[in-house]
Amino acid sequence: MTILIEFLGCKVNSYEAECVAKDFINHGYSFFNESSNDQPDVIVVNTCAVTETSVTKDKKTIRKFKRTYPNSILVVMGCYAQYGYQYIIDELGADICIGTSHRDELFDLVEKFKENNEKIIKIDENNTIKRYENLKLDRFQFNTRAYVKIQDGCNNYCSYCLIPYVRGRSRSRNKDDILKEINNLVQNGYKEIVLTGIDMSSYGLDLNEKITFSDLIEEILQKTNNLYRLRISSLEESQIDEKFIDLLKNNQILANHLHMPLQSGSASVIKNMNRKYNIPSFFEKISKIREIRPDISITTDVIVGFPGETEEDFQETYDFCKKINFSKIHVFPYSDRAGTVASKRKDKIDPKTKKDRVNRLLSLSKLLEEEYSSRFYGQEIEFLCENYDSKLQAFVGHSSNYLETKIFSNKNIVNEVVRLKFDKENKLDF
Repeated sequence: MTILIEFLGCKVNSYEAECVAKDFINHGYSFFNESSNDQPDVIVVNTCAVTETSVTKDKKTIRKFKRTYPNSILVVMGCYAQYGYQYIIDELGADICIGTSHRDELFDLVEKFKENNEKIIKIDENNTIKRYENLKLDRFQFNTRAYVKIQDGCNNYCSYCLIPYVRGRSRSRNKDDILKEINNLVQNGYKEIVLTGIDMSSYGLDLNEKITFSDLIEEILQKTNNLYRLRISSLEESQIDEKFIDLLKNNQILANHLHMPLQSGSASVIKNMNRKYNIPSFFEKISKIREIRPDISITTDVIVGFPGETEEDFQETYDFCKKINFSKIHVFPYSDRAGTVASKRKDKIDPKTKKDRVNRLLSLSKLLEEEYSSRFYGQEIEFLCENYDSKLQAFVGHSSNYLETKIFSNKNIVNEVVRLKFDKENKLDF
């Protein structure tokens, strides 16, 4: 019996796909070889719905698998499946839809489908998803860095975002389960742990035990032996308290890179987005971080063309990004998501204006990235080698501050730490 797993979107989706794969492997399945002429017994697609482009990719992927492997059992799960399940079953031809819960039941649902050949939809409405689904991993099939999911769901309801409607309210994972999983992964040879979740800033708020995100970081650092690097996939401004600053100051195991979503540098747009911070506070937090780690890489996300965004608003965002001196800006044109507050607004920005602003901010990002990278040219830097790129005919690795480089070697050095001189010739864009 064989299984083919495909995930789209974020690190959380990657982790969940790995967990599902592990369950099937434990039940005697093996991974399908796509170069063979056979068909997989089961295909699982873990979908993303953060933008309309994401949903388009979901549909394209589902159609491709249905067309290529018509006799396989086709399972679709994840954020798009949570609300688009009827279309996915009726129009795209999936056999099973499970949304953003019941992933731990998927093997049994496939067995049930085999018995009666009747399509299965098992979706909890988002306001009824209350338990943290305690998926577990001790090794990864697809990643050299080990993602560890600590939280699911979101309480923030940013006006442009669909995720709280499809993931439900925030649920935190038990601290002891997190620590156990991290220790197992490190014992199995994983050098870098990446903490991930939908809204990690709310970690601990729903637990009986009084614990914050910073408390969790402290316990991981204290109770994990032989951990080479701990990385945080995304950090909200609200998570940066005095304890976190102190941990960052005194623990080099914490990666020298933070990704902090800004979304806009305009106070009026931030308010309309229903983001929970103000621009001066955001700047102050980053200034504190740079006082203790002057060379830290700080990257961000920015949404361009939010409804009502004026040219002055955009210029404020541009100027603020330049002032912060991010090492990279991930730029996204505003994507209208039906059901969100922002989608009801009448003052939408025309596509041409959005595209122009995206390009201007991308140009700034390219400039800032090169300025940051050039500070390290000629320095000896440690890189964790993550994979071999056949096109480059080289291994690829990241440093603590997320510089990416090509590494040439005649032996397999995946998951090894390599120290080499970083320069413009071996640099890759991150």
